[in-house]
Amino acid sequence: MTTLSTHVLDAAQGTPRADLEVVLTRGADGAELERVRTDADGRARFAGDLDGGHHALTFATATAFHPVVRVDVTVDATEAHHHVALLLSPFAYTTYKGS
Repeated sequence: MTTLSTHVLDAAQGTPRADLEVVLTRGADGAELERVRTDADGRARFAGDLDGGHHALTFATATAFHPVVRVDVTVDATEAHHHVALLLSPFAYTTYKGS
């Protein structure tokens, strides 16, 4: 079992995205596992331990072009923690596996 966190940054403004809703779902059946909001620093940690396999993070970005961003990830249960970073701009986004 492993834990998961995220960090959302507004690349255009150069600031964290605070109070952004993020929903974690299990990939196999789409069941919602947890719903969190980013803190003032744009960070959020999911409380539960995850089984390995496919999961998805859905970010309610509320931007004009990408109002929702879904990031599908494969959780490796042999790793203690996974971190998914999301960088937003008005017409693009990028994500990466952080530490």
